[in-house]
Amino acid sequence: MTRREKILMAGFAAAFVVLAFLPALGNAYLLTLGISIAMYGVLATSWAMFSGPTHYISLATAAFYGLGAYTVGSGIEHLPYAVLVGISAVGGGVLALLVGLATLRLSGVYFVIFTLGLAEFIRQVVTWVQNNFTGSRGMYVLTDLKDQHIYWQLLALGAIVALLGWWINRSRLGFALRIIGNDELVASHVGIHSPRAKVLLFVISGVVAAIVGAIMAPRFTYIEPSMAFAPDLSFQVVIMALLGGVHRLWGPIVGVVPFTLLWEAISASFPTQTVLLLGVAFLLIVYFIPQGVVGLLEKLKRKGHDHA
Repeated sequence: MTRREKILMAGFAAAFVVLAFLPALGNAYLLTLGISIAMYGVLATSWAMFSGPTHYISLATAAFYGLGAYTVGSGIEHLPYAVLVGISAVGGGVLALLVGLATLRLSGVYFVIFTLGLAEFIRQVVTWVQNNFTGSRGMYVLTDLKDQHIYWQLLALGAIVALLGWWINRSRLGFALRIIGNDELVASHVGIHSPRAKVLLFVISGVVAAIVGAIMAPRFTYIEPSMAFAPDLSFQVVIMALLGGVHRLWGPIVGVVPFTLLWEAISASFPTQTVLLLGVAFLLIVYFIPQGVVGLLEKLKRKGHDHA
């Protein structure tokens, strides 16, 4: 580990310690914002770990998130919460493995289409099962967990994801993924098993999203398919990650914080126009800052050095 990496690691550790004291401020609104930022931060970072190096756009986040939420909701009366979080992780991993094996050998376009429909397909199945066998479209998730507990869980998961991403970037897997992202044909010629590497990263992303859904389930008290498997979630995660930049581990956070704050204001002022505004935000980001804010800053920095 270089001196610069040690400084960055120390900085990240200090930031997580400081953020852990947010509930101590006693401000319910700030804690609510903190939970939203932590949730999207974890989801966007884990999404970028897969999509950044592979250039595959996954819209399946809501499917894994909803799976985790419904796992907790379905079993909270029978099993301990911690066990259900573990089951959610396994379920998310298995689903991601099946989807990855079926689609990641195809071109990116087919992968995007499949993942876009996955959450909706699962939502319809869950709705059909509940309407025909349980007599209710939703379920109550009653636990003793409070907002600060959910926040701390998300913060701890964020730290784990950050460490995992740092380790992957330094590993042979990270090196292989960068080659795959630049030219998958070259990667195959030098002996890199592209499908296996992509599936592994996709599974990690699915596991993380399912855990986030499991952690968030108690906060909503009552969940239903349209809430747990909302397609808006997948698009928001993509937009946040792209806004910050997916080529640096900390890039998505740069997009998550301002976009979450902006989205809170937009949702309050224009609650019926959120889907339209999501589309506009996506178009603006792709057209004006395709490399994200971090990529733009690095480009400006390089230009400054060249002129100097």
